[in-house]
Amino acid sequence: MTPETVYLIERLYPEIRDDLLVALVGGVVNEPIRFDDKIDFYQLSQPAQGVRSITGTFTPEETRQPQRYAFQREIDFEFSDGDNAIIWREGGNWPDDDTLFYVDYFGQDSSSPITDINVGSVSRTISEAIGREIAVVYQQINETYRSAFVDTAQGRSLELVVSILGLTRKTKDFAVGQVTFFRDPAVNGNISIPIGTLLTTLKGEATFITTQLRTLQRGQVRIDVPVRASDAARGEAGIVGVDTIKTLVQPIAGIDRVNNFEPTALAAEDETDEQLRLRAKAALRSLGKGTLAALIRVIAEERAQLTEIWEPNAPPARQTSPGKVSLLIESEPERFPSLNAAVAQTRAAGVQTTLVARYIYFKPRLKVAVINGLANSGLVKVKDDIITAIRTVVEALSSGDALPASAIMDAIATVKEVVQGDSGPQAKFIDVVTWQADIGQPDTANLAEALVTVIQGVDPTDLALQKDAINQVLSAEAPSLVPSGTRIPNRSLIQTLEGNPAQDGDIESGEFQVVATINGEDWWIVLDLEPADILLVREETNGN
Repeated sequence: MTPETVYLIERLYPEIRDDLLVALVGGVVNEPIRFDDKIDFYQLSQPAQGVRSITGTFTPEETRQPQRYAFQREIDFEFSDGDNAIIWREGGNWPDDDTLFYVDYFGQDSSSPITDINVGSVSRTISEAIGREIAVVYQQINETYRSAFVDTAQGRSLELVVSILGLTRKTKDFAVGQVTFFRDPAVNGNISIPIGTLLTTLKGEATFITTQLRTLQRGQVRIDVPVRASDAARGEAGIVGVDTIKTLVQPIAGIDRVNNFEPTALAAEDETDEQLRLRAKAALRSLGKGTLAALIRVIAEERAQLTEIWEPNAPPARQTSPGKVSLLIESEPERFPSLNAAVAQTRAAGVQTTLVARYIYFKPRLKVAVINGLANSGLVKVKDDIITAIRTVVEALSSGDALPASAIMDAIATVKEVVQGDSGPQAKFIDVVTWQADIGQPDTANLAEALVTVIQGVDPTDLALQKDAINQVLSAEAPSLVPSGTRIPNRSLIQTLEGNPAQDGDIESGEFQVVATINGEDWWIVLDLEPADILLVREETNGN
């Protein structure tokens, strides 16, 4: 699980209550507006007599974690009656850049017969009661969603998730104890003793498994590891005396011998959720190949190409934690949602799969002049037509094909409501944002930092030592860089037609292109355009 996927739908009671109250009096609920930290003035789409609430995404300095946030009137924002606009106040909390904030406001021409939503009124009391029940339903939906994953399931739900692996919760009937692992004197360095390591007594009458990960540090001779009796040694069979657990079923490199210096005894309590969760992840490590084969098959059946795999049994540079698999594929962007759904249906219960592809996300923000006389509903339709026209152009591109700004303007010109000038549609780019998908490529910034750090600790006059230090960094085994598929901002993908970095003037004049090649590899361009990214102006303003 990741912070972005912990909750399926997160709606808090105050938000739901406000939405219901605004809807009751004929107001506008959750009007989405795209926030740009360069702008503090945002007009509403309909005449308003007041704003009830604004919610959005905000990242506090102390946590640096994005969270859903209810902004405060007269502290974070104010409503300007004359401008019919939201004004964000200096010194207040603002939404995160390039995120949507949602406005609930009261319309000027409401025809609703309900006007009293003050505390104690019948309409408010009923709305609060309904809102509370809806909030409870949202929490229940989230709890059901979280109960499907090893990392977040609890109690009986966790037992059901791990049951597909043939695992059950260990109860008080299973003996527990500690076994001491001794280092082989000939082996230096750290030695990891994983969860689920199997041990037996000398005669094999009882078997035990380790229940926690332990690491024998460099210079450390011995370490105690907690163990619990296996299913075959349930009850009295798991109670053994000292100096009896001395056999490792599968040897561990660097471990010379094992022994228990205390007798085992029946556990004082059942296995906890965390212990069961760790044991399930250890079991998943052995099932990774089988699950992976199923995922590879479904990708092939969906006519996509699998290029790289990150999974628990891979080498360190491509290794993930137990229960997590990441797959890098080559596929057209329009087919990605169905492919992602097929992979999600194929994964084993409790296994988290991440599907990523070489995608460049492109968001233009546009100002377009339209003909006079269009109603508000007509303006909404014009925005949809513009998005459809641009998407048609983007989806016609192949992997590695650049997208020139002129192609976007040509697409906009096909919408009949757009005003046409001498050189094309009266439209211009306000801004352009590009991201690349995180596909787990090495971080050159970290490499540079490592080189600088190691050089600082070496005598600057000794070239041989400097060379040896650099070689140690370059030859060190790379850490596991698991792709997340999240968007990484990359403005270098916006270039002039000559291939130079595009400046603000080049963007505003439409003399630029979005390139689709990174480090010599071909990527796909994906359009990320919403109605909030398009500003429509009447013909009389001439689009300026």
